[in-house]
Amino acid sequence: MALKSIFKQTGVYWKKNFRLFLNQKDWKFIIIAAVISFLVCGIVGEDMFETYESTKSGFFAIISAAIWIGIFNSIQSICKEHSTITSECRSGLHMSSYILAHVFFDFFVCLIQSIALIVICSVFIDFPEDGIIFGKSIIEYFITLLLIVWSSDIMGIMISSVASNPNVAMTAMPFVLILQLVMSGVLFELSGWSEKVAYITFSKWGMSALGSIGNLNSDELPLKMSLVFPQVVRLETEAAYESTTENLLTAWGCIMLIGLVCVLISIISLKIRNKDS
Repeated sequence: MALKSIFKQTGVYWKKNFRLFLNQKDWKFIIIAAVISFLVCGIVGEDMFETYESTKSGFFAIISAAIWIGIFNSIQSICKEHSTITSECRSGLHMSSYILAHVFFDFFVCLIQSIALIVICSVFIDFPEDGIIFGKSIIEYFITLLLIVWSSDIMGIMISSVASNPNVAMTAMPFVLILQLVMSGVLFELSGWSEKVAYITFSKWGMSALGSIGNLNSDELPLKMSLVFPQVVRLETEAAYESTTENLLTAWGCIMLIGLVCVLISIISLKIRNKDS
């Protein structure tokens, strides 16, 4: 009966979120995602798949944009309703239902944003056609971006659940973004504890997925210096960017696993906050 009640409440709150989305005409998240995608892809698109460095930097910029879009969707969605949650908790609200309703509804928003992102990317970037798992690489790029945007959105839900108010949540947001960017392995070489921390970031696994699809280890992506000095070649490849089914599925799986952990932390956080209710 408890499980049935959880599913029923999840459906009720999903519909509530949908009604609020329509009534408030809150399309700003879609518009902001499109604008960010246009700016990023317009800048990096011309040099993508020309050299190793430009392609890797382009992937990093796209990943960064996807993470920012996801977090911005939900960073204030829970903390601004703490008083309402407490009141409804006394009436029998399941915290898992409340969080899952936000997670599933935000998938709808993230899906639209990811479609906009991949369409705009396709306008500026000439993606290679062959994929690793599917016939078209564009499908794999889209799945990767959708997972990153949605999982980052879920991370925003987690931060919002822990934060006491919207101001605290917005203050935490830059630190979380900086951590994601630094731990991607693109800006700095990671080792020791930083390498271990990177395993729980979306940026690392997002770069691994895009790098695998784009085959960053390919000889067809020379170093910029190799274009000037042909005798300079890359002797080492990066395991994170191996263009294999196993590597891509591992990256996707880790992104989803981290997102699932964020869901659990969100539920536990709200239960602790409202334990007296």
